[in-house]
Amino acid sequence: MKFKLLTLAAALVLAAACSSEPETEPVVTSDAGATTTAPDIASVQSYAPGSTEEFVAEVGDRVFFGYDRYDLTPEAQSVLQRQVAWLNSYPQHRVVIEGHCDERGTREYNLALGERRANAQANYMVALGLDPNRIVQVISYGKERPAVLGSDETAYAQNRRAVTVLSQ
Repeated sequence: MKFKLLTLAAALVLAAACSSEPETEPVVTSDAGATTTAPDIASVQSYAPGSTEEFVAEVGDRVFFGYDRYDLTPEAQSVLQRQVAWLNSYPQHRVVIEGHCDERGTREYNLALGERRANAQANYMVALGLDPNRIVQVISYGKERPAVLGSDETAYAQNRRAVTVLSQ
């Protein structure tokens, strides 16, 4: 009887040692409330150097803003530093900087706010060393081109943004 209990206890210890918790993907939340999932190392793709796909996936093409704000957060500044470094490595690219807003507010107010966001980004990029002649256009779309449809804070946070679009 002691042998059976000892065997059962050993089996339970071995079974417990083999169990593991499921792996979860880390979630990154921006200061503006936007969330993204960090890529799994095994699923990271390789893109052609200097391609639009590489820029969007590896550097990031957008920064986010707080409600009714156009100042650059430390996270936004970090993204723009990476963008300028990448753009300086690939001088054939020029950029259009788009300012966007969430759906709240009047059309006129959001067009003005989107322009302030785009200009804040453009000015910061020039201060970091990007040749101003490489900025083809700074434009505001206000609330006219939402990235995410919805009328909740999650959607609003994704739509309060400035986007760097590569052009040649």
